[in-house]
Amino acid sequence: MIKYLKKENKSIGLIPTMGNLHDGHISLVMLAKKYVDVIIVSIFINPIQFENKLDFQKYPITLKKDYQKLKDCKVDIIFSPHIEEMYPNIEKNKIFIEIPKLSNILEGHFRPGHFQGVSIIICKLFNIIQPNFAFFGEKDYQQLLIIKSIVQELNYMIKIVSAPTVRLKNGLALSSRNNYLNSEEIKIAPYLYKIIQKTSEKIIQEKNQNTQNIINKSKIELINKGFRIDIFNIYNANTLQNISKKNKKVIILASVWLGTTRLIDNKKFFL
Repeated sequence: MIKYLKKENKSIGLIPTMGNLHDGHISLVMLAKKYVDVIIVSIFINPIQFENKLDFQKYPITLKKDYQKLKDCKVDIIFSPHIEEMYPNIEKNKIFIEIPKLSNILEGHFRPGHFQGVSIIICKLFNIIQPNFAFFGEKDYQQLLIIKSIVQELNYMIKIVSAPTVRLKNGLALSSRNNYLNSEEIKIAPYLYKIIQKTSEKIIQEKNQNTQNIINKSKIELINKGFRIDIFNIYNANTLQNISKKNKKVIILASVWLGTTRLIDNKKFFL
């Protein structure tokens, strides 16, 4: 199929997913329609990017609904392989790919091995499908930077296109993990982005003065709302290193727990 599409000079767009599709995924499909002739959506719950088997086993599988959503959007091809097809010798798998300056910091520190697992499956999908374009959301911002680095370092002839995070009206970023929130937590969860927004506005207003004090006050506000914080800070948006006075493009990254659910979000802005 891929060889045929290549012979026909069809441009191919890949949207990698783990299924349990929501409007954020559908927005990537709509975006891809502006770029390519053929859209391929992969659905594969990648076992080696989960830190523990329980998290992997409880990940929601909604293939029938996912197929219908993609059919309604007129997606050309759905690629939904079995684990054995992607990892013929998963117990003996010794191949890892990482970007040292990005894979082991921030999310990589709290979720060891996660980005190595993401990186190898993305490379496998790129090798199998050979897309011209690949589309990703910006909610998983560190992952996005890692994938861009992989494309550059491994000389893939693929253009990475990113799309803004899709949110509910209350600001909550769409995520498959929102399904894990109980009725009380779903009311609290939108405060994460509200506090991120307020923090960025204060930093801009203060012209990057007293930034750490602003961040610390926001952390206290998050804790008072019921969140447990892994990450909440401001970084250089290109490198995810600490910002300096020279940095103009910055990002607030947040990784927090609400009950037993881990939520991530971010906001880019200019100083």
